Amino acid sequence: MTTTSRLLKLLSLLQTRRDWPGSVLAERLNISHRTVRRDVDRLREMGYSIQATMGTDGGYRLDAGSELPPLLFDDDQAIALAVALQAATVTGVGIEEAALRALTTVRQIMPSRLRHRLNALEFTTIASRPGDGAPTFVSPDVLIALSTAARASEVLRFDYAGRHPDDASEAAPPRRVEPHHLVTSHSHWYLVAWDLERDDWRIFSAHRITPRTPTGPRFAPREVPGGDVFEYISARFKGAERTNQWPCTGKVILNRPASYVFPFAGDGIVEDLDSGRCSLEVGSWSWVALAAALNRFDTDIQVIGPVELTQAFGQLGSRNLATARGDGSVDS
Repeated sequence: MTTTSRLLKLLSLLQTRRDWPGSVLAERLNISHRTVRRDVDRLREMGYSIQATMGTDGGYRLDAGSELPPLLFDDDQAIALAVALQAATVTGVGIEEAALRALTTVRQIMPSRLRHRLNALEFTTIASRPGDGAPTFVSPDVLIALSTAARASEVLRFDYAGRHPDDASEAAPPRRVEPHHLVTSHSHWYLVAWDLERDDWRIFSAHRITPRTPTGPRFAPREVPGGDVFEYISARFKGAERTNQWPCTGKVILNRPASYVFPFAGDGIVEDLDSGRCSLEVGSWSWVALAAALNRFDTDIQVIGPVELTQAFGQLGSRNLATARGDGSVDS
């Protein structure tokens, strides 16, 4: 290896774990201990903070420095970084311009093989889905396959696992869909597609999809309901069929100050009232779910309307009483 190649390899090794014995580095690079020390000194001169570690087999540790030096990424890391930057360009938290500039820089220095993979990955970023929970893992190859089929307007076949891995049935036939949009929402990925068997729109969780090859014939793209994928997906996440609004919306007065309620109100409207109280107008996918969500404020609640919300509190109370009794019955 040339000196430059050896330095890059050494830097790559130092980035992969916290401590490296000097003897292991020398063996990995097929060089002497003395050359390792000289190469470490060269990296230090470039701005990398590399500390010597003590012990029977002294080694080296790459620590954070006062400035951000050049970094090395493997293929998967580079794709992950580019995808994260692309999603960050529409977050609405004030980093969009910086994320776009960083994405442009990453694209320019990417090898062509990675740039082609990234260019094949097109997706829409939307706000968090209620109850999304922990992030799900989806292989970049799966995302690229879904995006490529959507861009090419080619029928896609895939196996779709159940909600749990044990639910998957080997005998189940593959799903056949016309893929239209790949969507991400807070580390969750979804495929919006026209289901050819059910003759309707469906939203599939990407982490449950195993694409089959080859893809099918081309199709004429359809327009998602309402003509806007962002509005359509947001509506479905709220339990509505077409309109991006909660199907159940109510207003209450909480015996809590507005400053207490506001951080947990989501897309609700909070209004400060007198005596440490506030009003909250908020929605949910069902009346009982809305009543249960309002109980999280752990305070007295006065329902302003509608009557369906008052009835939902009664139904929720009956269910909770039955649970407390342990008999599984619900009073009428």
